[in-house]
Amino acid sequence: MFVTGRFPLLVAAGALPLVLLPAAGFSAWAVLAAWIVVCAAAVAVDVAAAASPGALRISRDVPARTKLGERTVTRVQIINGGHRRAHLTARDAWQPTAGAPSDRLSATIPSRESRVFEVPLLPRRRGELRSEFMTVRLRGPLGFAGRQASLAAPGAIRVLPPFRARRHLASRVQRLRELDGSTSLQVRGQGTEFDSLREYIRGDDVRSIDWRATARAGTTMLRTWRPERDRHVTIVIDTGRTAAARVDDETRLDASFEAAMLLAALANRAGDHVHLLAYDRVTRARVTGVDGNRLLPDIADELAPVEAQLIDTGWDGAFSAAQRLARRPSLIVVLTAQESIASSRRFLSALASLPSAGTTVLVGTVTDTTIAPSPLDSAAGVSELFHAAAAEQTAQEAEAVARAISRAGAEAIADSAESLPPRIADRYLALKKAGRL
Repeated sequence: MFVTGRFPLLVAAGALPLVLLPAAGFSAWAVLAAWIVVCAAAVAVDVAAAASPGALRISRDVPARTKLGERTVTRVQIINGGHRRAHLTARDAWQPTAGAPSDRLSATIPSRESRVFEVPLLPRRRGELRSEFMTVRLRGPLGFAGRQASLAAPGAIRVLPPFRARRHLASRVQRLRELDGSTSLQVRGQGTEFDSLREYIRGDDVRSIDWRATARAGTTMLRTWRPERDRHVTIVIDTGRTAAARVDDETRLDASFEAAMLLAALANRAGDHVHLLAYDRVTRARVTGVDGNRLLPDIADELAPVEAQLIDTGWDGAFSAAQRLARRPSLIVVLTAQESIASSRRFLSALASLPSAGTTVLVGTVTDTTIAPSPLDSAAGVSELFHAAAAEQTAQEAEAVARAISRAGAEAIADSAESLPPRIADRYLALKKAGRL
């Protein structure tokens, strides 16, 4: 049961007889008791005459998936299966991060009829959003009170990563086409595909000279090769504690998702096999054995509910799991944040144990580019001095980690959340061009 805003007005209206009737000889207490009985009777009549919540049925039409920050419209149908007209107000139970409007649904539904309401959502967080029930209030005919109940109305929508880095994909795919079509690469060795013959140019590898073609053409002819199209690209996303830090108004984990999805889309267009692993102490997401148009949706769906865990990542387990995904990984991309040599020892030790034959390892790190050493003048205050010292120390530690990664046989790429995805994609294309992938 509930009372509306009219009920206090009804109670306040009792002040008039409470003032006038005692002056006419009536007892004030008797007048007060009579007015309380009137108010209670009005409430009882309203509650008894209101439609029953048990006569209502609620169904939802909710899209299975949407992207973070993308407006999505859901629909709710309320069916009045009772014999009384339902004057209702309803409130949905979406969590605040779903971005549902604060306005309550309000309608009058005659008996045996239904009404459909549109509830727009603007999600502000990745993951699984759920609404298990709706709370409805059914007013009585007098408008003083009514019945209230929470009715089961389950609905769920999965909010996917936004993939804002998609805007970089078209230009990289065009470069990939140029690389694959108009520029044949001079690559020699097992596992390459013959492309065409052309005239020898000074500086070319003499081991690629085709002597039979040279004899037929009367000039030195060279064989050109193109890289294999079915190489394996393994992406490892660190979901440990360092991934929870916020950089450029988003977490490092979200920025890593952008880099992973851009690289996966580009490698898929190139005909390579993509494997993805999100790991801290256990596997949080895993995509393997998927190619073609299904790859990117599967990756987005797997990464949607993944959140950073406030624990240190077990890198031995992470690299072991990554190696099980692909027997012959040609490229391993590790998206993590190693902030100092002291905290990176386990990572560097595990990194050095990766097989180096035929495998290229990239370590991508999202950094805060606003923290950078800057010259100070003589008028700098204490806070500016501390900020400059912290920025200098951060830069030195980052350089030391990058050198250690290089000594371990990998290549470090560090940049802002906005710039890291295209930089990793460009490095992938450079490896393709050099015949290393």
